[in-house]
Amino acid sequence: MGSPHRIGVVGLGVISGVYLETLSQAPDAVITAVADLDHARAEAVAATLPSARALTVAELIAADDVDIVLNLTIPAAHAEIALAAIAAGKAVYGEKPLAASFADAEEIIRQAEAAGLRVGTAPDTVLGTGIQTARALVDAGEIGRPLAATAVMAGAGHEWWHPNPDFYYKPGGGPLLDMGPYYVTALVQLLGPVEWVVGAGSALRSERTIATGPRAGEVVSVEVDSHVTGILAHASGALSTITTTFDAVATKAPNIEVHGEKASLIVPDPNHFDGEVLVRALGASDWAAVPSRAGIAGAARGTGLLDLLRTPEGVEPRASGAMGLHVLEIMTGLLESARLGSRVTMTTTVERPPLVPLS
Repeated sequence: MGSPHRIGVVGLGVISGVYLETLSQAPDAVITAVADLDHARAEAVAATLPSARALTVAELIAADDVDIVLNLTIPAAHAEIALAAIAAGKAVYGEKPLAASFADAEEIIRQAEAAGLRVGTAPDTVLGTGIQTARALVDAGEIGRPLAATAVMAGAGHEWWHPNPDFYYKPGGGPLLDMGPYYVTALVQLLGPVEWVVGAGSALRSERTIATGPRAGEVVSVEVDSHVTGILAHASGALSTITTTFDAVATKAPNIEVHGEKASLIVPDPNHFDGEVLVRALGASDWAAVPSRAGIAGAARGTGLLDLLRTPEGVEPRASGAMGLHVLEIMTGLLESARLGSRVTMTTTVERPPLVPLS
């Protein structure tokens, strides 16, 4: 893709700020174009980036000075933008999930492979010192053979902080497809790919009220399950249980725990890059903090895109489309299982990417 790598950004909502900051500081990347449905917003962002100009989405995808499209649109638009970029001969890196449906995600990967183009997807938080240090302990055998894990994401819903939370309650949203990618990707990083899942879900409230911003007081309809729980059977033999909910007030449960024959781990919030890893060995009287052993210190969103750009051709990047596809199948499998009331077997798998050296 050349150097510096030329990036076009589509979608300039809340999450875009940290991406733009990360990429603007990278010596081997340059943002050449930005686009948003609100063109005035695109012009305002372009004014802060001396290398970028504001374009329409179609103009950006067709632009000769864009090598890779960073897709920060809402989930329902992920596939449309990604497929258009691939058709224009451009690589794609997108926010999670890879697409709003597994079928759309499969099509993205199929077309990218046919065109010889790379696809990457968030979350890249698993590349930070938190998840990578926990994985270093697992890989080194310090907890013994991993047997089980638990993952819990519990909150009251994004309408309490987001000024435009509508898409969190539309198809492609919900607590599992929105926050689940952080937790499921971390579980796959730690314990490997998943062979089958069993899930259950509920949507006990049909409406949510926006609590902040200019739309405070407006009501949003709920079209997805707001509480999803399930079991993930890893190919390694380990079993994970996961709960993601927008129907809780708060929780004191650890974000992720991993249990092995010799020790248990408390893994930090996978929505963040860093955080404290705790270990308690069999027979120990308390938990002990583990100094960072692996991962990128001080990383921020956009790190996965830079990893993709810097990974040699023929080598799978760490935040790869293959990982995103497998994680999405796990999550949509849980939702399908909840609907059908039966076990769902995965059709995809993925290799765990190499451990990230401490840097």
